[in-house]
Amino acid sequence: MSLEGESQDQHVLREWESRQIELKQQMIDHNTEDWQSNEGFEGLDRVGGVDLSFVKGDEVNACASLVVLSYPDLKVVHEECQMVCLNAPYIPGFLAFREAPFLEEAVRRLQHKDPSLLPQVIFADGNGILHQREFGMACHLGVLTDLPCVGVAKNLLHVDGLEENNLLKEKVKDLQQGGSTFSLTGSSGKVLGMALKSCERSTKPIYVSVGHRISLDTAIRLTHSCCKYRIPEPIRQADIRSREHIRKKVNVS
Repeated sequence: MSLEGESQDQHVLREWESRQIELKQQMIDHNTEDWQSNEGFEGLDRVGGVDLSFVKGDEVNACASLVVLSYPDLKVVHEECQMVCLNAPYIPGFLAFREAPFLEEAVRRLQHKDPSLLPQVIFADGNGILHQREFGMACHLGVLTDLPCVGVAKNLLHVDGLEENNLLKEKVKDLQQGGSTFSLTGSSGKVLGMALKSCERSTKPIYVSVGHRISLDTAIRLTHSCCKYRIPEPIRQADIRSREHIRKKVNVS
């Protein structure tokens, strides 16, 4: 890489760090909606899921997907899939700057087109405060859209001393029933999220963390209630539909 290229990347990084700090100040890590405090989430009618799938072998062209499901029966009531071109660089810890703008735009389009279908909460395929600077994709998207947001990751992000060691493996083995959890407490002593056995058939946990306008306890209960399989249905459907859209548009098998 040339010095000029390094300088440009460093400039982008400084801008992103500054913006991330600014957005983080707006993040809310507790419940803000009446339905969040109800045992059965009475008043919650629509849950959203977002995903971004790449064309095979291509790190630039992708499909951004937003789905909205009815709750609690989890039937798709809205979907949008749109091919996008990602021009921002990938820098670890700043994934949201590369992907979130397209997902935010999908939410804005739905808000303009039919606000009655706007999700009351969004599940993001990624982390919330379980992040290097406690502001991952779910926090970023939540603040930008001002909607409650939950981060759900398939793999544990190794931050604040969290790592897949023997102790973690033993804790995973102890997750016997669907809905069982253990806390992800960093070296700092802060609980950054929870590992959740999302359904009886799942052999691997998912990692749930707060994104915006929701508590960790509520995020865990809601995530479990939205899991027919390992991955919460809103994210699973967004992923399925984005991949199908790519197959149809790009003719990739």
